[in-house]
Amino acid sequence: MKLGVIGCGKMGSALVEGIIKANLCSADDVIVFDAYPEAAESMRVSLGVTVASSNAEVVDASEVILLCVKPQVLGDMLEEIGKSEDRLLISIAAGVTISAIEAGAKHRHRVVRVMPNTPSLIARGASAFALGCSATDSDAEITESLLSAVGYTCRVEESHLNAVTALSGSGPAYIFLMIEALIAGGIEHGLKADIARDLALHTVSGAAELVIKTGEDPALLRENVTSPNGTTFAALESLRSEDFEGNIKRAIAAAADRSRELGSS
Repeated sequence: MKLGVIGCGKMGSALVEGIIKANLCSADDVIVFDAYPEAAESMRVSLGVTVASSNAEVVDASEVILLCVKPQVLGDMLEEIGKSEDRLLISIAAGVTISAIEAGAKHRHRVVRVMPNTPSLIARGASAFALGCSATDSDAEITESLLSAVGYTCRVEESHLNAVTALSGSGPAYIFLMIEALIAGGIEHGLKADIARDLALHTVSGAAELVIKTGEDPALLRENVTSPNGTTFAALESLRSEDFEGNIKRAIAAAADRSRELGSS
């Protein structure tokens, strides 16, 4: 597979690195371009890919193109690559709808829209994708294989991507905030900062891994560690007194609403 990448920032670089490591294509089969030449050159040095001189050159040399650019520059880029014919375009531009991408590319390309998240940078991402009207089942398989190189992925309807953005796209920030609070709480009760940090990180990571590896309902695992009138019980009662679950749900609703606003602007 000849893979093109337009946009060589952190997410584009992470995807290419994962794809090469998974042997889905070799570095020799990857061609990249970025408006900032130093970004493309950095990818060439670190991964051994080929650097193109323009967006059009990437498209002409590729079968599948990852569009890893910011939403505000996607329109001009599509205008340029819309002159070519029938490629698979996989866009990670937040908020830009499939119909807008298809129209911008003059309806000459198959389109898949993806919502990845930042843990993809360490191959522990969680992403979802939706197919455009002319994308095929084969395109879905290609997209899934590429995204699986950097973590978990699933296929959804485009109407669900705002929810995906709110849950897994923005979700790492919610977890980071919780980690900050855990660390601060530990320090306030006498732990050294480095010990509080390590305990918090391994607790969060271990809890998620326990759910994944056991396949158990998180509610059951929570109940298993909560003794009546014990320390965990007291902590959960405190969280619930401040409507902890409701606050998380409202945060997701706020992010989803903002995602819809950005998509319609």
